[in-house]
Amino acid sequence: MGENKKIFNEFPPVSTEKWEELIQKDLKGADYEKKLVWKTPDGLKINPYYREENLSGLEYLSVLPGVFPFIRGNKKDNAWEIRQDIIIDSIDEANSKAVNALAKGAHAITFSTKNIEFKKQAEFSLLIKGINLEKTPLHFISGKQSPIILNFLDEEIQKQNTCGEHSRTIDRNKINGSINLDCIGYLTTTGNFFESEEADFVQLKKAIFEAETKFPNFKLIAISGYSLHNAGSSIVQELAFSLAMGNEYLGRLTELGLTADEILPHIHFNFAVGSSYFLEIAKLRAARLLWATLANAYKPHSQEATKAHIHSVTSYWNKTMYDPYVNLLRTTTEAMSSIIGGTDSLSVKPFDIGFKKSDEYSERIARNQQILLKEESFLDKINDPAAGSYYIENITNAIAEEAWKLFLSVESKGGYIVAFKQEFIQKEIHAVAQQRYLNIALRKDILLGTNQYPNTLEEAGKNLTLQCSQKRKEPFGNIIAPPIKHYRGAEAFEELRLKTEKHPGGKPSVFLLTFGNPAMRKARAGFSANLFNCAGFHVINNHGFKTIDEGVKESIKQKANIVVICSSDDEYAEIVPVIYEKLKGKTILVLAGYPKALVDNFRAMGLKHFIYRGCNVLEILQNIQKKLGL
Repeated sequence: MGENKKIFNEFPPVSTEKWEELIQKDLKGADYEKKLVWKTPDGLKINPYYREENLSGLEYLSVLPGVFPFIRGNKKDNAWEIRQDIIIDSIDEANSKAVNALAKGAHAITFSTKNIEFKKQAEFSLLIKGINLEKTPLHFISGKQSPIILNFLDEEIQKQNTCGEHSRTIDRNKINGSINLDCIGYLTTTGNFFESEEADFVQLKKAIFEAETKFPNFKLIAISGYSLHNAGSSIVQELAFSLAMGNEYLGRLTELGLTADEILPHIHFNFAVGSSYFLEIAKLRAARLLWATLANAYKPHSQEATKAHIHSVTSYWNKTMYDPYVNLLRTTTEAMSSIIGGTDSLSVKPFDIGFKKSDEYSERIARNQQILLKEESFLDKINDPAAGSYYIENITNAIAEEAWKLFLSVESKGGYIVAFKQEFIQKEIHAVAQQRYLNIALRKDILLGTNQYPNTLEEAGKNLTLQCSQKRKEPFGNIIAPPIKHYRGAEAFEELRLKTEKHPGGKPSVFLLTFGNPAMRKARAGFSANLFNCAGFHVINNHGFKTIDEGVKESIKQKANIVVICSSDDEYAEIVPVIYEKLKGKTILVLAGYPKALVDNFRAMGLKHFIYRGCNVLEILQNIQKKLGL
């Protein structure tokens, strides 16, 4: 112990004031907030560091796992349900996939019925053939078909109990799973209710009443936060609007005569988890805190009922068609955020989901990502490992505060449905989504392999078709309000590159005319090559020309569609007019850099294209493609 004291004496405590003095000294007059404070799309300010003193005032820090308000998780360990999601195209194939997935490590199955309509009991029986209903949670993304699915499940249990296949009766209390009888989520993505606003809530009340005896542990009400995320919403918006949806269900159904104790066990949250690693951990922690607080206001008999049951799904918004194996890195960190944040269940989407129908290979990898995190990283053993982190505790609190403010704004307008009809929800999400798209265009946000460092050997356009926007269905009929639309952030860049790859005349060529200062020409040539590779152009790099005439002659010889001048700002005043005169009308000229003192003169001369750090890469490439007739 004495030795330990000596060690601590060697490292005396340093006050915040001393740290700040040193930081200001290192900044050498630069703006502290601009340089070191990160601003999220929600406007949250994330400090460069946090200390123990930043935890003062956070009342929930002493709360244990499994204790209200459940910020540290709903249970004593961190075990989660590994789900395998299956889109039903063929019933036989879907059943085979489900049985195989359960044998290979999945705990539960999610069936999506978006491509099929169940009409017969026999079809449903075939779908779940060979699945132990007492041991395997079954989840259905079934929308309008949810009541039918529940009826078929009820009939299947009766059938199995009477046909003699089992030595004992199936215990309905052991049947676990969910459906998404989510009329509010349907309104959000289609602009309409299933039938009508009044009829949908009456139908939901009826389903809850029937489930009390038939499926007491089946969750019927899905809060589809991931739909908001995949439309480009921020973390705070996804959380706040999900809370508002949940409050809408509680308010409407209690008005119809149900109690909070009857409603709360049926609510489950479906959140997307994106690539902001620590923020996503904090989001799930904040979600449990806020939902427990909100649900408790409805005065259930037990605070156990206020637990937020959270299912996480890896983001669709940030997945890319090009360099698709980078998606594996994205889904791995997203899965880790979900698990460390204390999710109750998790679906990892296959890495190829954004551009083709997933196959056995990609589905197996997605499933194994979770198994590795469980069996080899032991993430199921430690509950709430983020607890006590100065950073994560502070951003948890910040997200909770901002989400609560936005939630109250929605409530002040009359609740989620009224706010949606007034287009408040849509406009809020659209504003953030537009900024996120702009950040990708400006390369403030990087999608590796798409808007930065693309793989030039890859030509996805020869065998793949861009999905999502090109196949997005417009709303039909008389809509109540405009729905939100799902996008992927990479789509615009992918469309650029696909146009280039599919161009009948072949890929346009970009000639890098490098001259002068060796360091600057090399740096700007590298920047230019990377930028034009994002659109799939063929880039011809050079080590540097001794004379301007030599560079010009070579560019003409190469029949370059585009010539990029790469040199230093000091040399541009002299060489740019010469190059422009020699090449005008023969090619598209681009200047690598933005020498402010010269730009106006260059524009007046006729030079229109400038590429530089912070430029709108997407807009520049789109304009050049138009000039080339792509």
